Amino acid sequence: MIWCVEDDAGIREIELYILRAAGFKVRAFVDGTSFWNALKEEKPELVLLDVMLPGLDGMELLRRLRNHPAYRSIPVIMATAKGNEADRLHGFDFGADDYLVKPFSMMEMVARVKAVLKRCAPSKQELGFAGLTLDAGSHKVCLAGERLPLTHKEFKLLEFLLAHPGTAFSREQLLTEVWGQDYYSETRTVDMHIRTLRQKLGSWGECIETVRGVGYRLEKLA
Repeated sequence: MIWCVEDDAGIREIELYILRAAGFKVRAFVDGTSFWNALKEEKPELVLLDVMLPGLDGMELLRRLRNHPAYRSIPVIMATAKGNEADRLHGFDFGADDYLVKPFSMMEMVARVKAVLKRCAPSKQELGFAGLTLDAGSHKVCLAGERLPLTHKEFKLLEFLLAHPGTAFSREQLLTEVWGQDYYSETRTVDMHIRTLRQKLGSWGECIETVRGVGYRLEKLA
């Protein structure tokens, strides 16, 4: 089930029509409050979320989703007329999985929905070693029994590295796998997230090795 949160009736109806034609079940909301209340009864597979909404705007809804244990793993594609890099970075930092800049092609919308659903499909539920566990279902990371407060992207980055131990990835590959293939930014975004992730992991952070001339690799401590 794809949920479309869009206050413009014309855009909303087109989104619903195209997504239904692509084989998706859909549900529409005209404002953030009705969307948030509906989450108490049902959870969508993905949310197509407008930024400029009456009442609760898209960024506030995204913040709430990522801070709520039951909702933080729901994939979110932001749809907005604000397409400059600063706005997109702000959305990704809040935990958006992708961005659509208005006006956008309906075929592009369908392609991005399919790509995000594939990228966010549940993998192995629990990963980890050496006292660290990552549970994809509950979106929890624990180290020596203590839960770590990771951001959405820190969680996704650690999850990807844990799923591929011993493999070195370039910064560009990590941007593609964690932020999405259409995320355009400097590779220092990866460096920044690796740095904060290491800090939160303490001595365990030494498992995330810097591979000179390549990028990063997860290795077990000796």
